[in-house]
Amino acid sequence: MTTPRVALFVTCLVDLIRPQIGFAAISALEAAGCEVIVPEAQTCCGQPALNSGDRKTAEDLARRAIAALEGYDHVVIPSGSCAATIRVHYPEILEHDTTWGPRATALAAKTYEIMAYLDEVRGWKPEGVALPATATYHDSCSGLRELGIKRQPRRLLAAVDGLALKPLDGAETCCGFGGTFCVKYPAISNAIVAEKATAIDASGADLLLAGDLGCLMNMAGKLHRDGSPVRAFHAIELIAGMGDGPAIGEEA
Repeated sequence: MTTPRVALFVTCLVDLIRPQIGFAAISALEAAGCEVIVPEAQTCCGQPALNSGDRKTAEDLARRAIAALEGYDHVVIPSGSCAATIRVHYPEILEHDTTWGPRATALAAKTYEIMAYLDEVRGWKPEGVALPATATYHDSCSGLRELGIKRQPRRLLAAVDGLALKPLDGAETCCGFGGTFCVKYPAISNAIVAEKATAIDASGADLLLAGDLGCLMNMAGKLHRDGSPVRAFHAIELIAGMGDGPAIGEEA
């Protein structure tokens, strides 16, 4: 089997807020037999501009991302929302462009959220990874609804020795982050995340896991403000054997 050359699209939040997620992604991808490259020309995928109605900036950023990423066998992203932007929305916003539209479609076809890629494309599971803890899992909106990510992270997490997954009431319900939504409508966002935090505490889990850092920051912040002992991690951190360090919000 040939070794795939995989471009890791790091995402803005991972780069600026929690680089460990990027390192965990690299570790898991290499363990799954991939050659991993982090293209230096990558920037934002354009999702905030697209969500805010700035179509021109979104299209410009899409073209830049396509140029930076299209030369690899696959593009893998530790974020359902950024992956959905490239897979679902790039072909839509560049449909009118006879040059970039086909390139957007070609890139979309080989772009994956990381846990879907490891599970479905590589058929990989972590080996020799252990963490004695209980965890509950939040299904982020973009990953679930635009990419169909549900079973893949749970299959990978089931291979972590000692980790027990507990059900989360309303696991598929939005956490209230919604990217720019939480800035435009903070009162509504806070009400939504308050319900989510109550459900997380009621699960009895030690850890909160998800596949999008934005959602995790939102929920971790609310849990911390409420004095909850639940600690938040990106699922790929546990899958890569990096779940024994500081949780989100605990970094010095």
